Amino acid sequence: MKYRASRVALLGLLFALSMVLSFVESGFAGLIPIPGIKPGLSNIVTMYCLFCLGRREAYTLALLKSFFVFLTRGAVGAAMSLAGGLLSMSVMLILLLFGEKKFSDTFLSVCGGVSHNVGQILMAMLVLGSTAVVYYLPVLMISGVAMGVITGMLLRYLMPHLNRFFF
Repeated sequence: MKYRASRVALLGLLFALSMVLSFVESGFAGLIPIPGIKPGLSNIVTMYCLFCLGRREAYTLALLKSFFVFLTRGAVGAAMSLAGGLLSMSVMLILLLFGEKKFSDTFLSVCGGVSHNVGQILMAMLVLGSTAVVYYLPVLMISGVAMGVITGMLLRYLMPHLNRFFF
């Protein structure tokens, strides 16, 4: 997209889509008995944004998502979202820049999911002033891999349809 207004409008649509997916996944909360584990469906949109629009737009989307969390769940939730989202985005971007497109969408998604959880644990340590939350990291790492595989596969399936819709 070469027109700035078109990019802003598309980013708005992607943000709205990520909020809808976040709302949908909140309906799964009772299905996963482990606290803090979510499918991360809205991360499909963030990865799409990174791959198709660019890093600036992807970081903007991560910031917008964190602001939405601030409005709906408060400052601590926003801090957790921001830490996870920015670390996840940074790890995927580094892999994209230095991997020379050697990595699959699923691998990038897994790395993003795991790093998102690491970012949240780091923020929880800061907020709580304790390292006790590190003991929950293995559970989150396993879920980050599992959910990363799921979101990566969904992105691979949805990418042609999203490209057709948005471009």
